[in-house]
Amino acid sequence: MNCEFLRNRLNPTFCEFINTFLLFKTWEAFEICSILFKAKRERFSKVIGRYLKGGSVLAKVLSSAVIGIDAFLVEVEVDITSGLPTFTTVGLPEASVKESKERVKSAINNSGYRFPDDRITVNLAPANIKKEGTGFDLPIALGILAATQIIPQQIVSKYLVLGELSLDGRIKPVKGSLPMALAAKSAGYAGIIVPYDNGREASVVEDITVLPLKTLSQLVSFFRGFAQIKPEKTDISTIFKDSRGFEVDFSEVRGQEHVKRSLEVAAAGGHNLIMIGPPGSGKTMLAKRLPTILPPLTFEEAIETTKIFSVVGILAKDQALITKRPFRSPHHTISDAGLIGGGHIPRPGEVSMAHNGVLFLDELSEFKKHVLEVLRQPLEDTKVTISRAALTITYPSSFMLVAAMNPCPCGYFSDPKHECRCTYPQIRRFRSKISGPLMDRIDIHVEVPAVAYKDLRGEADAESSGEIRARVTAARERQSERFKRTKIYSNAQMISRHIKKHCKIDEASCNILESAIDKLGLSARAYNRILKIARTIADLDGESDISVDHISEAVQYRNLDRGKRFV
Repeated sequence: MNCEFLRNRLNPTFCEFINTFLLFKTWEAFEICSILFKAKRERFSKVIGRYLKGGSVLAKVLSSAVIGIDAFLVEVEVDITSGLPTFTTVGLPEASVKESKERVKSAINNSGYRFPDDRITVNLAPANIKKEGTGFDLPIALGILAATQIIPQQIVSKYLVLGELSLDGRIKPVKGSLPMALAAKSAGYAGIIVPYDNGREASVVEDITVLPLKTLSQLVSFFRGFAQIKPEKTDISTIFKDSRGFEVDFSEVRGQEHVKRSLEVAAAGGHNLIMIGPPGSGKTMLAKRLPTILPPLTFEEAIETTKIFSVVGILAKDQALITKRPFRSPHHTISDAGLIGGGHIPRPGEVSMAHNGVLFLDELSEFKKHVLEVLRQPLEDTKVTISRAALTITYPSSFMLVAAMNPCPCGYFSDPKHECRCTYPQIRRFRSKISGPLMDRIDIHVEVPAVAYKDLRGEADAESSGEIRARVTAARERQSERFKRTKIYSNAQMISRHIKKHCKIDEASCNILESAIDKLGLSARAYNRILKIARTIADLDGESDISVDHISEAVQYRNLDRGKRFV
């Protein structure tokens, strides 16, 4: 070897020392390097000796992966052994994880470091769980740099690391950084290293340091003590304060006072609702304003909702937390997997993305019947369990279902100003797309007639969303106090024993309810729904007992049961 070449090449830096040795991999190179850097000889002799004797160097970096909406820790082990250059990833990696070797190699080289021409084995532990996604790129790169002594292993082991690498060494955002930050906090780690665009999302987790980074070289400089990274911090109270406004308001809706009342009752008790009316009567307009009267999200609800959006990957890069209740309105061509969730590795569907919010199904009768039927279980259980051969995942799905539909194919059945051209068999077939069991799970049925001209021209200001929300919030607070020792939080979630305890009615109310059940042919589930609605109406009125008026109003919200005479 040309010793003069080595002397001219070397600079008094640790990185050059290692890179020069890796270039030649001989004892002669090590001796020359160690003479120039006497302080380095004892520190690196063991590592270099293992290289030259055919041994291996092992480094470990902690990362994380997501199952459902919760994260679990993954230990990324990198073993470098002298031999023919290969790069093998084990531990049940999916295709995107296997492809990381090309991204990692280019990122290391283009960041100014030498990628070792040796046998590299990467193990993702635990090895019995499938790993997917691109978030393991950065941990693998750090493992290689730690194994080659470019960065100190003892400092790397203090942090949980995640991030995708581009070929030029930039760190790209990944899905699920919020649940991963929660996992790092639970495991007691000093901090979490995330892509810069994921910084705000991860920073909502308290008592853990969040370090957002843009490039691999920036991270290496931090671990070697040459640079500092400013931790990302987020003021939760400011986020909630800045998100109180809405672009729409109930004061913009003219007429339809009885429909507004039914939406208020639905919001107060968390009840499912369906609106039936001709085209242009305002069904969609009213539904879009429902979130404006719902109670604000609590911090715990916001975290749970944000975790779902984070896992799906639809959280904006400048958004730290979901602070408004979700409003999801899928198109009627959606599949059952898109609505409930599914895939090779199950992903959340629309019912989970509407968790703690509203799922609006416009043109309900246009949805495929088998798609609607899969709603029955999540409406009852407030969760969705998706089973595959490899795993079973449960997603939360506590949402308010709001549906809208026309009364018949032409849309003008029972409209006094338009002639309906549909035959009764056509109307029966049209309505039969919504099964009885599904309809029984919808508490409130309300007709939405066309708006009269005088209501459209009315100058009087309608009640605002803020005024309605104040009453709804007060009713929800009464329910929270009522159910504080249980796992439910609204009247709609009551089961039989809760109904028996909290929905007691007097003799006069019993007579009205008995008459309604006999005439309308209501099911046992519909009977319970009426009692729940009556309890909510009483809460809105600030009453502790259910009165005859409350029962009478509740019965009026079963329009489709009374509408059986139409078909």
